[in-house]
Amino acid sequence: MPRYPAIFLDRDGTINEEMGYLNHLSRLRILRGVPEALKRLQKAGFKLFVVTNQSGPARGYFPKELVYKINTELSRRLKRHGVVIEDFFICFHHPNDNCPCRKPKTGLIEEALRRYPIDTNRVYIIGDRLNDVELAKRSGFKGILVLTGYGRGEAEYLLPQSNIKPDYIAKDLREAADFILKDSNIHQSCDFS
Repeated sequence: MPRYPAIFLDRDGTINEEMGYLNHLSRLRILRGVPEALKRLQKAGFKLFVVTNQSGPARGYFPKELVYKINTELSRRLKRHGVVIEDFFICFHHPNDNCPCRKPKTGLIEEALRRYPIDTNRVYIIGDRLNDVELAKRSGFKGILVLTGYGRGEAEYLLPQSNIKPDYIAKDLREAADFILKDSNIHQSCDFS
């Protein structure tokens, strides 16, 4: 079975606006330029996955079903632009639960690698938190910090004293896509389907 390159994306603050807790469907807003950036990556042969910590239900803020509804709506809106999210990998645990799937632990990535034929030599993880970059490092992949969502604050206040360093810091997902397409030597005209 042929293996394909993959992008693992954080959801809130990377694909859609960071809201603290996205506790209602009406608050879902996709960030500017995201559909175009994802389409370029997809066209270059990358499969797109979302890897997200969603502790809101464990904290009693909203039901787990809302997370699924938001993911379904996010998929629907992106699909209108020709973008397909292959799958969503979600940690619903409270941070104190010490589960193996909460980022930056690698449980969700391990699950994705068991379920999909991913070329582990061509994987990038993108997010607006240093825990996304740490997830990339722990998994052996390149990590990109975007300055949307919490990214700007993480880069300014946490990154200087962190041992975890991103492979690239991008203004937004468009700039992250530019870096990946250049770094991976995959041209947008390639068709891996």
